[in-house]
Amino acid sequence: MRYLTSGESHGKQLTAIIEGLPAQMPLLKEDINESLLRRQGGHGRGKRMQIEKDLVEVTSGIRHGYTLGSPVSLVIHNDDFKHWTDIMGEDPIEEDTKLRRVVTKPRPGHADLNGALKYGHRDMRNVLERSSARETAARVAAGAVAKTLLKQLGIEVCGYVKEIAGIRAEENDSLTIEERIKISQESPVMVLDKNVEQEMMDKIDKTKKEGDSIGGVCEVYVEGMPAGIGSYVHYDRKLDSRIAGSVMSINAFKGVEFGIGFKAAELFGSEVHDEIAWDQDKGYYRTSNRLGGFEGGMTTGMPIVVKGVMKPIPTLMKRPLQSVDIETKEPFKATVERSDACAVPAASVVMEHVVAFELAKAITEQFPSDEFSRLKKAIDDYREEIRCF
Repeated sequence: MRYLTSGESHGKQLTAIIEGLPAQMPLLKEDINESLLRRQGGHGRGKRMQIEKDLVEVTSGIRHGYTLGSPVSLVIHNDDFKHWTDIMGEDPIEEDTKLRRVVTKPRPGHADLNGALKYGHRDMRNVLERSSARETAARVAAGAVAKTLLKQLGIEVCGYVKEIAGIRAEENDSLTIEERIKISQESPVMVLDKNVEQEMMDKIDKTKKEGDSIGGVCEVYVEGMPAGIGSYVHYDRKLDSRIAGSVMSINAFKGVEFGIGFKAAELFGSEVHDEIAWDQDKGYYRTSNRLGGFEGGMTTGMPIVVKGVMKPIPTLMKRPLQSVDIETKEPFKATVERSDACAVPAASVVMEHVVAFELAKAITEQFPSDEFSRLKKAIDDYREEIRCF
């Protein structure tokens, strides 16, 4: 399985093309739209989310609610494009019109300057339109398809917020994944700890009023992945490595950890590793899950727990940082584009879906099947095999 996305932030549309799905898999666009709606939510989102009503249009690969085995093409139209038809159109326009929205003052922390240097763009709108987090709508759509595949194989994926601007949710390992899904989806900041919910919202509101931005930590929790998915044989087949790479590819993410993560550096080995036990009904399991469901690049069968750190969004509405105009080389305050004070809740949805895609990709690689019922049988047989190992 793989996917490609295309489209610019204020262009006509975003497109995701998914290749490698087995045929005969039940798939409804309502499931994709539900994920897109969640991505648009979260306390602290900007006015752009009031403009866009993200609904997917399926243009290939699905017929009568089932996949065909051919590439699935998904389109999300940008409602805001009607205000940008000249600036973002494909046809040449008058120079005066083009100069109205030209960007020559790069924003510190964004792709603006580096992208201009790499591709030779004198107008950095050519960079920021594609590097915008608007592209993650297409990635969520692709991930929603992957989540549908996983769910039908008994694998559930849930993303939520662990921390915003130093305000941390308390750990509660007793929560089932069904409870995590319900609580996070009912929370305005997608957090599992009700005790910090209002404090987080107040912090976001204060930051927005000040024209600044804040970041935080997201967590994805996965249940149902059987042991032995991934590989220790080659570096590029280690599943935790691939998940880490996918998380780091999300806009503004600057760190990843599994289980107790960096805390492991402070502890003895006897305090870090998860002891192995066996049960007649469930087979091998770990008595703890400090390593977050991975050993040697492979799943252990325990819940996968992965965190991602998101830095504050670099667009500062009232406090733009110092920059340099690439035309005059004079110092200026950076360009201001419409943005969010805090996108951590929405980012937790994006992270959930990129992790889901990596898991689905690993499953379909390890159990290649052209038809969905064969894939399901292969997974069921494997689960029984390792239970009795």
